Amino acid sequence: MENRNMKAWLYLLPAILFLGFFLVYPLVDVFIYSFEEGYNSASQTYFGVGTYNYSYVLHDPYFLQAVKNTFILVIFTVPISTAIALLISVGLTSIKPLKELFQTIYFLPYVTNTLAVGLVFMILFKKTPYTDGLANLIIGFFGGNSVDFIDGPYWAKMFVLCFYTIWVVLPFKILILTSALASVNEQFYNAAKVDGTSKWRIFTKITIPMISPMLFYLIITGFIGAFKAYSDAVALFGTDLNAAEMNTIVGYVYDMLYGNSGGYPSYASAAAIILFVIVLTITCINLLVSKKHVHYA
Repeated sequence: MENRNMKAWLYLLPAILFLGFFLVYPLVDVFIYSFEEGYNSASQTYFGVGTYNYSYVLHDPYFLQAVKNTFILVIFTVPISTAIALLISVGLTSIKPLKELFQTIYFLPYVTNTLAVGLVFMILFKKTPYTDGLANLIIGFFGGNSVDFIDGPYWAKMFVLCFYTIWVVLPFKILILTSALASVNEQFYNAAKVDGTSKWRIFTKITIPMISPMLFYLIITGFIGAFKAYSDAVALFGTDLNAAEMNTIVGYVYDMLYGNSGGYPSYASAAAIILFVIVLTITCINLLVSKKHVHYA
């Protein structure tokens, strides 16, 4: 038995070393940096150890704006994108002949470059000297006033960012949910139909519970992905996200390291640890909720 255990650990050793070097060590290193006050990356020196970096970050208006933007993005995009993906997946499942074709069409945005999609969205929503954009043409058709969704009011820019994020994440969720729906045993549906159960009750009492593990997986990964959002905002509003008031927490970390306000790895580390704590807390809450609402067959 001991030889078998030793052999198993030897098989796991490469993966353990890889995870330790590229995941655990950087996390510990960032945690240490976050407490080193006045850290200078050139000389590798600092003048004190304490919580000043966290205090600075938590009182920085740019960071508070980034937290606000990130939470709005998470609160709106995760449930809306999951719900839309579920509806589309149910529709695709009911269209047997063209199912594969529609799956391919819906999956195309997922394999398209993020910045390229962002440029398309800028063309659709941005006002220029030559055109108000397709979105404003539609608004004007219904008698509304044109809005600059890229350089205009905050609510308009946040709407475009949420719309863009939902568009980008939909294909992956549709693919996962379509596969989950296909794996549901048809005998459950047949038994329900024999009993005269309505379609809505079949959907809520059979379909949702049977695919709840996949829904839970998408919600967890959706929260984590939304909290890590950065490239989406850059694709729409450029690299100076602080000026546009559209920065995210990851964008703030990047700016503190390499951006216009760069050169502050201690502040960046503190912000990264705060993000880690937020994501860990949300994930733990989701895990607790899943124990009551997720059904594993």
